[in-house]
Parts: sequence; C-alpha cells; structure tokens
Amino acid sequence: MTWIRNPQVAAAILLAAAVLGLVAANSPLAAGLDALKHWHPTPFAGVDLSAAHWVTDGLLAVFFFVAAIELRYELTQGELADRRKALVPAIAAVGGVAAPALLFVALVPGDLASGWPIPTATDIAFALGVLAIVGRNLPVAVRALLLALAVIDDLIAIGLIAILFTTDLQVWALVAAAAMVVVVWALGRVYRSRRGSWPLRIAIAIACVALWWLVLQSGVHATIAGVAAGLVLAPAPAESARHRLEPLVNAIVLPLFAFVAASVAIPQVPLGELSPVFLAIAVALPVGKLVGITAAGWLGQVALRTPREERMPLGDIVTVALLGGIGFTVSLLMNELAHRSAEELIVDGTLGVLVGSLVSVLVGGTVAGIRSARRAPVDAATRRASDAEEDRRRTDGE
Repeated sequence: MTWIRNPQVAAAILLAAAVLGLVAANSPLAAGLDALKHWHPTPFAGVDLSAAHWVTDGLLAVFFFVAAIELRYELTQGELADRRKALVPAIAAVGGVAAPALLFVALVPGDLASGWPIPTATDIAFALGVLAIVGRNLPVAVRALLLALAVIDDLIAIGLIAILFTTDLQVWALVAAAAMVVVVWALGRVYRSRRGSWPLRIAIAIACVALWWLVLQSGVHATIAGVAAGLVLAPAPAESARHRLEPLVNAIVLPLFAFVAASVAIPQVPLGELSPVFLAIAVALPVGKLVGITAAGWLGQVALRTPREERMPLGDIVTVALLGGIGFTVSLLMNELAHRSAEELIVDGTLGVLVGSLVSVLVGGTVAGIRSARRAPVDAATRRASDAEEDRRRTDGE
C-alpha cells in the first residue's frame, strides 16, 4: 500500500473523484445520487446524519485529524518550527479572510452583505491536491505554509459558522468536549512511556470518537474535533496514528469527500439574471485571497523582522495565495447557511463558488507548475528514499 501514500497519486484520485461527482450530479444519475446523499441510516447514539453528512462531518474529521498532526509536526520540528515562521501563516490567514470579505461587501448592495463569509474559506484537501500534482519541485516550505494557512483559515471559518449561523448551540456539549480534549492529551502523555500498548491505543481512539460526538452535539461543525485531537495528541501516538490512517484517508476518505462535495448541480441560470452575489463571490475568492494572503504574508515577514535570507520569496507566497482561493466545500456550506432564507441566492452563490474556485485552480495551478518547472527536478529515487526516511523517523518519534 506504499503507492497510496504518494502525494501525487492521492491528489490524482482526489481530483478524479471530484470530476466524477460533478459529472454525475449533472447527468441522468442526478436524481438517484441526490436521494442517496439525503438518505439517513439508522440513528445511533443520538447521531442522525444523512449519508452526505456522514462523509463531510464524520469521515472528513479523520482527514482533519491527520492534517493537524502534520501541522503540529511542522510547527515543532519542521519548516515552521521557528516562531517567526509559524506566525506568518497565521497573519496570512487573517489577511486571506479579511480581504475577500471586504471585497464581497464592496461589490454587493447592503441588503445582500450577509453573504460576506462565503469567500473567506480555503479548501485544504483540494488546495493541497493541486499543489501535489503540479508543484512537486517547489520547496517544502510552500506546502507547509499552504497547510498551516488552510487549517487556520478553516478554523476561522468554523468559528464564523458557530457565531453567525449556529442557532442551537449546546454549551454543555462544548464544555464536555473541552474536557475530552484534556483526556486525549493526558492519554497521549501516558502512551509515551508505554509505547506500543494496544489498550492505550484503543483508549485514545475511543476518546477521539467521544470528542467528535460531543462537538457534533454542540452544534459546531464536527471536523473541529479532528483538528483539536491532532494538535494535542503527543507526537509518538500521533505519528503512529497518522502512519496507519494515511492510506485510509488517501484511498477512501478524501475521494468520498471529493465526490460528495463536487456532486453539485450546475444551475441553469441566464447570465443576465444572476444577482451581484455571483460576481462578488467569483471575484472575491481568487482576487481577495490573492491580495489578502500575499500582502499579509509578505508584510508579516517584514513586521516580524525575519532575516532576508530566511524570508519566503514573494513568488512562493503568491503561489500559495492563488491556491488559497480554492474555497469549494466550506464556501458552499457557508453559501447555504448565509442564504437559507433566499433560495435564489443559493443558486447564484453556488455558481460563484464554482467559478471562483475553478479560476483559482487554473491560475494557481499554472503558476505553481511554472515555478516548479523552473526549479531543478529532484531525482525520483532520491525523493522516494528521502520520503521513506522522513516517514520512518516521524513514526518512530525520533
């Protein structure tokens, strides 16, 4: 199963699943697919989710868990271990949220401004997938910046959902979830002295599932449970879990997520009948992200007094900013929540998200591909050996 760990292979499967989902949703299979997505399996432990939500709220939490483990590694031992480097993606993420929101508000009348959160999100899986395919020769720091920025960006988006769109927040569940985070942290520390203990591994898994259940019951988007568990779990059990879960995530979780997320019926609306919401989102995603992330990322390095020789080149920041405009899944969710009382605006918003994200894929992918092609290619055998050694070192907790 080593082939499924290859980032290019995983990204290709992800994008193929997305294309398949988009085609299926706009074919004679659309009615059956829609019925399947809205089918509710038998409720269990108070959880009553549709098949689509089991993927986007359940399985996707596993991907966020793995991504958070990788982010923690980058923050502690990898490209972002230096505090100044770690602050750059946080500053860039704030810029990448603020600029699209301001651009959206500037392009729509005041009565439509409630949709401003829609273009603020970045789709981690798709952005990293595009980078893996076309930017394999780019520095590791580029992927680290995109990963950190996208995770922080999505945390901000989840926070916006909780504040603006959650109508039935269960405080007791949030408090219990916070306590369960502490339990996950404590079990991870115990694991360090008893590495390889299967009872402890099972206990950690149960605690993570309980954390997910509590976050789901709170009314907050359940994927935040994966982020929290991945960030607090001690390195030894975290890397062991990442190593075992990575094939599952690449082969099943992400393709299913991509298929479900992309299975969106393209609305048949004449261009002249579209509201300003369509144009605002279609522009704010690629342009707002480009301006916000680039400006904040570059100025952040200057403000933090990062030595010139350690600064990320402006071209690499621009590449990350362009890929950051791939909003897709979270933006589609924001669109449904922001316009749930105006169905016609959901149609316009959906088109805006699809167009804005597609522009970001094409432009960001082209720029990343050109910059990658200009760098000396890394010998394939050397890359495989380096990746294998890095994976072994991380799994062993060295």
